[in-house]
Amino acid sequence: MDRIVVVGASSAGLAAAETLRREGYAGTITLVGDEPHPPYDRPPLSKEILSGAWTSDRLALRATADLDALGLDARYGYRAVHLDLHARSVHLSDGSEVGFDGLIVATGVRPRHLPGERAHVLRTVDDALTLKDRIGPGRHLVVVGAGFLGAEAAAVARGLGARVTLLEPAPVPLAHAVGETIGQALSRAHLDHGVELRTGTAVSEVTAQGVRLSDGTVVAADDVLVAIGSHPNTEWLEDSGLTVDNGLVCDAYSAAVGATGVYGAGDVASWHNPLFDTRMRIEHRTNATEQGMTAARNLLGAGRPFTPVPYFWSDQYDMKIRAFGYLRGHDEVRIVQGDLAERKFLAVYRTGDRLSGALSVGMPPKALNTWRQSIAVGAQWEDAVSTAAA
Repeated sequence: MDRIVVVGASSAGLAAAETLRREGYAGTITLVGDEPHPPYDRPPLSKEILSGAWTSDRLALRATADLDALGLDARYGYRAVHLDLHARSVHLSDGSEVGFDGLIVATGVRPRHLPGERAHVLRTVDDALTLKDRIGPGRHLVVVGAGFLGAEAAAVARGLGARVTLLEPAPVPLAHAVGETIGQALSRAHLDHGVELRTGTAVSEVTAQGVRLSDGTVVAADDVLVAIGSHPNTEWLEDSGLTVDNGLVCDAYSAAVGATGVYGAGDVASWHNPLFDTRMRIEHRTNATEQGMTAARNLLGAGRPFTPVPYFWSDQYDMKIRAFGYLRGHDEVRIVQGDLAERKFLAVYRTGDRLSGALSVGMPPKALNTWRQSIAVGAQWEDAVSTAAA
């Protein structure tokens, strides 16, 4: 292969490019990114950047000299608009085309929006800096969506002295991800810190005054942050011949279904994870990096399936939340250490007859690492919990 194109210049795309070089690939690597910035880290946007603890120059994933050493054909500020598999070329937003012998799709996701007036979202560094300048004492922020992103932003805004209203359509925030028991425990932290939390509350549109609820009530606010999930960036793949279904559909090796020499990585990739025997699409930083590395190696012929134990973390107030595994669709959750009321505990998850996940709040990392190993080897539920009890 003389030229490999990596579309997406965030953590997955950068990891792919670096891995190609580490594995000895000496051909041209074109790295395409729709933002004008070199690759930067996104998790701090809703934490350190929004709070003002960091300045944006700390977000860079690599120093300029390290990026230069990769010898990339970097195309920052250009969006991929079409893929021609027959001609083996990617069409960019400036009208140019980039040919390829191998392609890694790492185009990530974009925030969902609500009808009506434009509201804040939190995906890019510019989003975070704009919102940061709008929150503080005497300001009222309405956050629509009490998932991890919305919860983190609400926590930061309260820490900065803003009045915060957090609106969530589900009866229990995060119940779909971590279970009702854990979701209720995490929700109490918002109440304890003075957030007005309204559950079972659907928002129909953003207005000039704030937001309008589905019952017609208007909740006034100085600013509105919409954190209701995301769309995979796959529109540019339409009519390409690739299979798209809530992301770019890939096999266990991160190879795109319906093409040769095309791989997916990061938030945009929906792949079959043999460890859990299910198709999943994971929007977490660690997964993006690991899958970018796997996609690059397999493009070069490694032939190794991508079988990670997914990992995510979240910082809210004084809570450090960490989790390993695939928690969605679990059949049982059990507290095995600590106390829910004190928000210092470790919970484990069962799916079928196997251990599928573990989550800790306010516990040392080593408390979770043993459970991660059990998940990685496909431990049976009864064996894992009985061993822990002993």
